[in-house]
Amino acid sequence: MSSQYHLPPVPKAHSDPPPRYTSDAMTSLWPILIGVLLGFGFGVGCALAVLYSIFMGGYRAALRDAQQPHPPRRYQEALRRIAP
Repeated sequence: MSSQYHLPPVPKAHSDPPPRYTSDAMTSLWPILIGVLLGFGFGVGCALAVLYSIFMGGYRAALRDAQQPHPPRRYQEALRRIAP
């Protein structure tokens, strides 16, 4: 017993979408690894640059002034302020 209304299969109007990109675990870790390395690199590099600028600007001059035979007036005033 065949059906009276037999319709032919409908052709597809478009092709199937491409399969989603699937990656193994190692490939997906590379961007994370690069981001971590760059983050720590720039973070530590900037911190060292700030510390170096502090050392070059004021700390080194303060050490030089403290070792002079006759300390400058500003150094003596600062010592008076912190001395008990």
